[in-house]
Amino acid sequence: MASIARICPRRALTSSLKPTQSLRLLTTASIRTSRPTTTPLSHHSQSLSKYQSYQTRRPYHSTLHPALPVHEYTNSQIAILEASLAHTPVHGFTNTSVLLGARDAGFLDVSIQLLPNGEYDLILFWLASRRGLLRAAVESGEIQFPAGQDVQSKIKTLIMKRMKMNEEIRGQWSDALAQMSLLGNIPLALTELHALSNDILTLAGDTSVDASWYTRRAAVAAIYASAEVVMTRDPTPDMSETESFVERRFEDKDILAKKVEVVGQCVSFFGNTVVGVARSYGLKI
Repeated sequence: MASIARICPRRALTSSLKPTQSLRLLTTASIRTSRPTTTPLSHHSQSLSKYQSYQTRRPYHSTLHPALPVHEYTNSQIAILEASLAHTPVHGFTNTSVLLGARDAGFLDVSIQLLPNGEYDLILFWLASRRGLLRAAVESGEIQFPAGQDVQSKIKTLIMKRMKMNEEIRGQWSDALAQMSLLGNIPLALTELHALSNDILTLAGDTSVDASWYTRRAAVAAIYASAEVVMTRDPTPDMSETESFVERRFEDKDILAKKVEVVGQCVSFFGNTVVGVARSYGLKI
């Protein structure tokens, strides 16, 4: 009881509170006292914070367009999740990694309740933090593009840079993909995929403002998602098979785009011909 009195506020030990309320106060106080609230953020967390602030000031969205849901974390959650990432190469994106991460960060085991989605929060944190690192690498000059390089080549470079960030957890990523495919997790998984494709195109210098703004993001998202599946089965140490797969997908995309353009021209020519014939018969078109 003496140890409880040192941790818990005096009002938690009064008889006026219910047992569940006393336990809640005790748990909250224990978590707060085991970790300072002014924990300095690491490079990964700073990159994530920069990414979250960037999402709120996108210049190419209409003010009437609803903002994408962002994954905001408290300092305590960031500390637990960041420490948990060190255990993912061995234990994967599981509650075991979260529990070990909480212990490494100086928290009690009960503090994993701070994460409402449990192990899925660890997956979302990995995706969001890697996007932040990708953006930081471009802005700091770590990733540089040759002068005059076209947008598509930049997109391929960024996709492979992001893919290689998964190198240390390649053996565990198939389980993460399985979790993201669950019905209740699909909306957030698609949101993350859209955010990544959006960032890649923005960093590559894409300035489209017409309907291709949506089609390009959908195409990049499809290529990246399929490349991740290939990555989990890629036996090469440098992901050469995954890179070859990405190259082939861009070639297929170009061929499909050309076919669509030809079909569009044919439809336009046929439509103009029909309109011309109708006007020659006196129809007011």
